[in-house]
Amino acid sequence: MNALAQLRRVVEEPPPAYAFEISQAGIAYAHQAKTLEIGFHPLEPDVLLISPLRDNVARPEMLFQLVQSLAPSNGKSRRRTAALILPDYSARIAVLDFDAFPSKPEEQLPLVRHRMKKSIPFDLDSARVSYAVQTAGGSGKKYQVVVAVAALEIVARYEAAFRSAGFQPGYVTTSTLAALHLLETGGIRVVAKLSGGVLSVSAVEREGLKLARCVELAELSPQEIMGVLYPTFAYVEDQMAARPSELVLCGFGSLTEAAAAQCQAELGVDVKILQSRFGEPDETNAGLFGYLESMRIKAV
Repeated sequence: MNALAQLRRVVEEPPPAYAFEISQAGIAYAHQAKTLEIGFHPLEPDVLLISPLRDNVARPEMLFQLVQSLAPSNGKSRRRTAALILPDYSARIAVLDFDAFPSKPEEQLPLVRHRMKKSIPFDLDSARVSYAVQTAGGSGKKYQVVVAVAALEIVARYEAAFRSAGFQPGYVTTSTLAALHLLETGGIRVVAKLSGGVLSVSAVEREGLKLARCVELAELSPQEIMGVLYPTFAYVEDQMAARPSELVLCGFGSLTEAAAAQCQAELGVDVKILQSRFGEPDETNAGLFGYLESMRIKAV
């Protein structure tokens, strides 16, 4: 995906030997040496408290200990590079429409910040902002810009655990942005990814991200999920003058069958489960598997 590829290309090839995806449930990891090693280790429920508004790391010593145990220091002074995939709810993702957009980066960032300022519930001057320009397609707008924003305090606290363990996080993204690389190229699709009590919903057309939402659910039920999907489908159909061809689910666990049946019946759309060459993606590792796919890492 063109814009998504721009967001992830923070480091040059070859990719970091280590990649970590953090969720409230634990840390999924991948280590590329002679062979690819993939695994997951749980965290106690109170170690991380995921939020876009406050420090997420409630027990930093526990997070550091787990990171250190997953990849013990090799005794060398040089820091190891790592890809770091953060929970969706720790950041804000938006797709902005522009009739005109400057070509110079020094003019682009202030414009993006200005547009995002009213929609971000924290100080944008103390935030990390990444963006990428993508083709607007049939939206009637000339430019669309995918923007990822996270409070500096939140990102820094996550990174601190890895720096203390001897890593240099050279590339940071969010779970859904990375997981979208697992999609096959096609028409308009909606991706619904559940992680804990947070539902992330994305609309993708061909190679462009058209909509991104992240909602904390009051309860884990098909009815609560439909309350998010109904307006999403209505918005997509209104803005893109076409109905999504399929809904892709990820991380629904025991709710998968009931949610798929209800979505298919009430939304009238084909429902698929997100797949990967590296195993079945779930709430803890979909971003990691998407990252591996984007870097063209060979499966074991």
